[in-house]
Amino acid sequence: MSSLFDLTGKVAIVTGSTKGIGLAIATRMAEHGATVVVSSRKADACEKVAAGIRGAGGKAEVIPCHVGRKEELQALVDQTVARCGGIDILVENAGVNPYLGPAAGMPDDAFDRVMNTNVRSNWWLANMAIPHMVPRGGGAVIIISSIGGLRGSAQLGTYGLSKAADIQLARNIAVEWGPKNIRANAIAPGLVRTDFARALWEDPVLYRKRTRDTPLQRIGEPDEIAGAAVFLASAAGSFTTGQAIVIDGGTTAGSVVSADD
Repeated sequence: MSSLFDLTGKVAIVTGSTKGIGLAIATRMAEHGATVVVSSRKADACEKVAAGIRGAGGKAEVIPCHVGRKEELQALVDQTVARCGGIDILVENAGVNPYLGPAAGMPDDAFDRVMNTNVRSNWWLANMAIPHMVPRGGGAVIIISSIGGLRGSAQLGTYGLSKAADIQLARNIAVEWGPKNIRANAIAPGLVRTDFARALWEDPVLYRKRTRDTPLQRIGEPDEIAGAAVFLASAAGSFTTGQAIVIDGGTTAGSVVSADD
């Protein structure tokens, strides 16, 4: 009996897959049998990840791409189809946050960068890739959002705005493409131990402040997000679409610290 999580024969593009959550997703999808297209801006970093996947017995292709450049996204899709024969899974993980602070002080160019990279690029790439999934009988789009898209923030407001838009993008794709057996979902992680969030977990004081009232009282690890991505890409998630799956150690569920503590 084949595993519900078997991805053998599937082709998966994972953007931002040279570190953090993207690296974990690429590695785990390859372990489950997918041919993974490793993609980020730097070719040498992509090659290193691909070598690790191949060394472990997996299959990987390297196609560097700056997600903010439309022509490079199109090249990513075209080269994937040419090398691998098609696309079954698209993981839109690459994102930026160049500004920390109140929204009123955010420069216009920083706002544009966040929205263009975190939302418009995902929209572009999905529209380019999904038509190649249809002839293969369907596919899965997975957008890495954040719990910042589900609640307000005094310091990360625009980042949260972009991540809320990503959740809605997943819903829209699910509705528009569902009749063609294309599923789309978002994953909304809480704080995860990545370079992207290093400032929030490396300082012991900030770490304690951030985790003291979270039910599991710790931050997440990249693999704990990768497991959900494998689920959503595989037969196990074949009836799951249009959802935002929160993986945050219980942060959004409620606080374990009372007001008197």
